[in-house]
Amino acid sequence: MENILNIFAKSIFIDNMVFAYFLGMCSYLAVSKNVKTALGLGVAVTFMLLVTLPINYLLETYILKVGALAWVHESFAELDLSFLSFIIFIAVIASFSQIVEMAVEKYSPLLYQSLGIFLPLIAVNCAILGASLFMQEKNFAHIGEATTYAFGSGLGWLLAIVGLAAIREKLQYSNVPKPLRGLGITFIITGLMGIAFMSFLGIKLG
Repeated sequence: MENILNIFAKSIFIDNMVFAYFLGMCSYLAVSKNVKTALGLGVAVTFMLLVTLPINYLLETYILKVGALAWVHESFAELDLSFLSFIIFIAVIASFSQIVEMAVEKYSPLLYQSLGIFLPLIAVNCAILGASLFMQEKNFAHIGEATTYAFGSGLGWLLAIVGLAAIREKLQYSNVPKPLRGLGITFIITGLMGIAFMSFLGIKLG
């Protein structure tokens, strides 16, 4: 249980997808102009991670890595299909991104319109694929740890984009120098948020 909590806390604050690895920056910068839209995309990304990463974990554990197919027959014990990881992971992510896109279009047309092209681009959001690739490196003991990591990573990304959106909304009433308006001040704020999140590196978890 303690390890699960450690994975959850680290994936949100210490291994934050945006501030630690700079993943998903395109949609992070483009869709963070207001809190409602940012929250919608953040929830969609969290859902995608929560669904696709455990599936990719099972595929990695029981099909792709060396010896994973030993449960089928002992003659497959040395078979290594890890070279298919990228293709399989992207196929899973693309499939579920279509489901998310159709669900948002049906139940929240306004959010669908405000997200625009960035909703279909969830399929190529590098934060989602990156989480699956990090999952390979981290060698989680069971699917519970992988799911916790997925949920924490999604919440970390959501926290980052909603935080930036809230600040950008306030900046509309601020006297920002003309050369820095738009992406200029956004890059500065993102850097400052990244520095703030670096303070969590000093926390020692269990």
